[in-house]
Amino acid sequence: MSTTTAHTSTTVHQVPTSFGAVPVTVTERGEGRPVLLLHGGAGPDSVKGFAELLAARGPARVLTPLHPGFGGTPRPAGIDSVRRLAEVYRGLLDLLGLTDVTVIGNSIGGWIAAELALAASGRAGRLVLLNAIGPTSAEHPVTDFFSLTLDEVVNLSYADPDRFRINLSALTDAQKSIAAGNRMALQAYGGPSMADPSLAGRLGGLVVPTLVVWGEADRMAVPAYGRQYAAAIPGAAFHLLPGAGHLPHLEAPEAVLTLLARFLDGPPVNEEQPATS
Repeated sequence: MSTTTAHTSTTVHQVPTSFGAVPVTVTERGEGRPVLLLHGGAGPDSVKGFAELLAARGPARVLTPLHPGFGGTPRPAGIDSVRRLAEVYRGLLDLLGLTDVTVIGNSIGGWIAAELALAASGRAGRLVLLNAIGPTSAEHPVTDFFSLTLDEVVNLSYADPDRFRINLSALTDAQKSIAAGNRMALQAYGGPSMADPSLAGRLGGLVVPTLVVWGEADRMAVPAYGRQYAAAIPGAAFHLLPGAGHLPHLEAPEAVLTLLARFLDGPPVNEEQPATS
């Protein structure tokens, strides 16, 4: 299936993996250096606007896959962990013949991005983690997402929660079904704890330049957790952004774009102060 407009195309790729071909819906925007942008539990709409900005500022070929099981898509039974999903995206990069890819991920998308960079350093050229999760932390554990109501998740995720509230009573039955499927897929990938105890120890094997960006107001995964994440990755840069929470690309897109442009043009440099656009 393929639908194309002047600047955007959406294709379902049959991605070969060790556990069979997996259908993955991928939207592409723009032309230029390849960027793989991986959404978090908030779903594909949470990265759509940022993908459009990236493609427009370019030159960049921005690929935004829909994780199998999200958006009403099927999730093959073999994809039951983040590491398995990372294998799917390694297969996608292989299928498309892409190298030196900038891999960007938010929340669980960042966890997937880290696993992909570990598994496919020949394909992934740079790594950008936006309030990523994945490692366990005894000192700063990630909030138990599955114990929270939607309002509680919003309150903990944003610097300005009221901008992003969802009126559940206004959702259609189809939208409620998709939301339920998204939640089931999220739990299948991340497990009940939404963490992998082995990941922190494996992050030392990352060999690609890495930028870790953290919204200061995030109370799902607090900034101290982000600093631990960055410290586990050799040479990683950490940047804290005020006025943003768990999804900084939604609340402070211009600041994230400025950091990203600087990162792509040179080596990562640690600084706690926000970038100015």
